[in-house]
Amino acid sequence: MSLANKLAEERRARLAAERLLELKQAELSAANRKLGRHALALTKKIGRTEAEVATVRDENERFKSDLTAANQKIELAERRLWHSIQSIRDGFAFFDADNIMIGANSAYLALFDGMDEIAPGVAYTRILQVMTEEGIVDTGDMHPADWRQMMAERWHQPTPEPINIRLWNDEYLRLVDQRGHGGDVVSLALNITETVRYEEQLKAARTRAEAANRAKSAFLANMSHEIRTPMNGVVGMAELLADSDLTEEQRLYVSTIKNSGEALLVIINDVLDYSKIEAEKLTLHPEPFDLERCIHEVVTLLQPTARDKGLALLIDYDIFLPTRFVGDPGRIRQVLTNLIGNAIKFTLTGHVLIRVTGVPAGAGEEAAIHVTIEDTGIGIAPEQVNLIFGEFNQVEGQQNRQFEGTGLGLAISRRLVEMMKGRIWVESEVGKGSCFGFRLTIPAADGPQPQAPRLPHGLDRVVVVDHHKINASVLEKQLRQLGVAVTCCSSTPEAFEVIDHSVGLIMCEHSMAEMDGFELAEALREKGITAPILMLSATPDYAENDPARALVTAVLQKPLSRSEVFTALSNLPDITQPDPPAAPPPAPAQAEPAAKGPARPLKVLAAEDNKTNQLVFRKMIKDLDIELRFAFNGEEAVAAHAEFAPDLIFMDISMPGMDGKEATRHIRAAESGTGAHVPIIAMTAHAMDGDREDILACGLDDYLTKPLRKATILDRIAEYCPDDVRPPLPELA
Repeated sequence: MSLANKLAEERRARLAAERLLELKQAELSAANRKLGRHALALTKKIGRTEAEVATVRDENERFKSDLTAANQKIELAERRLWHSIQSIRDGFAFFDADNIMIGANSAYLALFDGMDEIAPGVAYTRILQVMTEEGIVDTGDMHPADWRQMMAERWHQPTPEPINIRLWNDEYLRLVDQRGHGGDVVSLALNITETVRYEEQLKAARTRAEAANRAKSAFLANMSHEIRTPMNGVVGMAELLADSDLTEEQRLYVSTIKNSGEALLVIINDVLDYSKIEAEKLTLHPEPFDLERCIHEVVTLLQPTARDKGLALLIDYDIFLPTRFVGDPGRIRQVLTNLIGNAIKFTLTGHVLIRVTGVPAGAGEEAAIHVTIEDTGIGIAPEQVNLIFGEFNQVEGQQNRQFEGTGLGLAISRRLVEMMKGRIWVESEVGKGSCFGFRLTIPAADGPQPQAPRLPHGLDRVVVVDHHKINASVLEKQLRQLGVAVTCCSSTPEAFEVIDHSVGLIMCEHSMAEMDGFELAEALREKGITAPILMLSATPDYAENDPARALVTAVLQKPLSRSEVFTALSNLPDITQPDPPAAPPPAPAQAEPAAKGPARPLKVLAAEDNKTNQLVFRKMIKDLDIELRFAFNGEEAVAAHAEFAPDLIFMDISMPGMDGKEATRHIRAAESGTGAHVPIIAMTAHAMDGDREDILACGLDDYLTKPLRKATILDRIAEYCPDDVRPPLPELA
C-alpha cells in the first residue's frame, strides 16, 4: 500500500474516531443533564420529607405533652371522684362482669364492721353469705338461704329492681344496682332510715286522721238525724195545723213556720247525705223507674219557685228515647233537684231548660243517658268552674251573698253521680248562664216503653203559639220528628193572621201579652176555625175554671209531659173541613176611673232582702195607718225613693248587690241641691263597737240593731213622722 493510501486510511480512521467521540460526548452530556434533573428532584423530595418529618416530630411532641396533661387531668378527676365517693354517707361499690368487687367506699365497707374479707376481690355471693351469717341483715320471716337466693336472682337480672333491706340495728338501706353494657355493676346502698320512719309516722297519723274523720262523719250523721227528727215534727204539725180552721193571719204564721222549717230541713238533709257519703254508709237501691216522670216530679215541686221569679221551666225529652230504666230513682231525683234548684236559684230572668238525650237500648241493655240543665243565670267565673263541685264552695263571696245555701248540693250531686259510675260537668259564662250536665250508663227496664202517638188522619199542619222561643222550638222539633209541618208564632195577633182552615191543630200558650190563649180561642171560633186547640198552661187549675174552657180540646200542664202530649195527640179526631163564619171580636170593656182617696197616709219604704224579715216587719206595723213598700236590695231602694217618694226609710245594711250604706249615699246625692231630706233608719245585725258611727257616717239618721223590737220601731215612726200626713198611730191623731 502506498504511503498516500495509508495516510488517507489513517485520516478516515481518525475522522471516524472523532465522530464517535463527539457522539459519546453528546450522550454523556445528555446523561449528565438527566442525572442533574433527577438529583434536583431528589433533593427537593428529600427537603419535603425532612419538613414532614419535622412536622410529625413536632406533632408527636405536642401529642405527648397533651397526653401527659390528659393523664394528669384523668388522675385528678379520678382522685376527686373517689374522694367524693368516699365522702358521701351512702354506700358505693362496683363489680366486674364476673361479680367480683373492684372497689367500694368506706360507707359500704363500714357495714361489715372492718371485716378484712370484704374488700376488692371478694365475690358478691360471698358478701350475701357474710351478711346472713354475721347477722348484719334482718331477713325477717325468710330463711337466710332463701333470702340469699332471692338476692342473687335479683342481682343477675338485666335491670335489677331497687330493694329495701333492714339491718340488725333497725336501720334501712335501699339497694340500687345498675348493670352496664359490659356486664359491670354499680351498686348503691342508700340509707333511708329517716324516710322509712317518717313514712311510718305519716301512716300512723293518716290512720288516726281517717278514724277521726269517720268518727266525725258518724257523729255528724247521727246529730243531723237527731235534729231532723224534731224538725219533721215541727213541719208536720205545722202542715196539720194549716188544714185546721184558722184566720188568714194565723194561716200566714203557720205557713211561715212550715216554710222556714222546710228550708232548715233542706240544709239538714244536705249535711246528713254528705255525712253518709263521707262515712261510706250511703248505698244505692236500683229498681225500675220512669226517668221522664221522675224529672216531671222534680219540676212540679220547683215550679212555684220558678213561677214566682217569672222563669220559664222547660223540658226537652228526646222523643225516641225510652223512659223506663233500672237505677236508684231517689238518688237520681236528688241530683236533679240539686241541679234544677240551683239553676232556678241563680237565674233572675229567662228560662231553665232540662234536656234529655241518649242512645236507645232494648230491655236489659245499657243506654247512655245525657241530662243537661241549661239556664240564663248569673254564670260562673272561669277560676271557679273547677272548684264548683267541691265541698262548701259557692259562686258568691261571703261578704255580699245574694243566694243562700250550704254549698254542699253540687258536691253531693258529684259524689252520687260517681257512685252510679257516671260523670258530671259544667260549662258556664259569666252573665250569660250555665249548663250543668251528667251522664249515666243504666240498663233499660223490662216491659213496654212509650210509643209515638197515632196522629189523626189529615193532620198535616200545626201552629204553635208561644211567646217563649225555647219552648216553641222544643215543640216544633218534636212535632217535626212525628212528620208534621209546624208554624211557630210568638204572639196571638200573629197567630190570628196565620191560622186558616188548612191548620189541623193549634197548640197555644195560656198566658200571652196581647190576648191570652182563651181569648185567641174565642176569636178563632168566631172566625170559623174549628181545629182542635191544646192549651198549654203553667196553672191548669186556673185555666180549667175559665169560661172559655169549652172552646179548647184539652189543657196540658207546663212543662209538658211527653206522655200527656202523646195521649192528647192520639185522642184528636180525624181532620174535617168546617164551615167558615166570621164575626168581629167584641170590644174591650172600659175600665172605671179610680176613686180619689182622702188625705194621704205616711209613706214608709223598707229595704230588706229577707222575706221572713219583711213579714216580721210588716206584722209589727200592721195596725198603723201607713202605706208600706218593700225593696229587696239597694238598687230597688234607690229606684223606689225616686218613684215612691217615701216619708221614712228603714234601710237594711247587708243586702245583695248594692248594700244599705251605698244606697243611702245614692239617695243623699239625689237630694243634694233640692233641700229634701228623707229620714233613713238603719236596720242591721252589726252591733260591734264602731259599727254605729261607721253606718251613721254614710248619711243615715238613726240606727236599730236586730232582732227588731216593735216598740222601738213605733217610737221611730212617731219621731220621724212629718206633719202633713195622717197620723199613723191612734195616739198621735
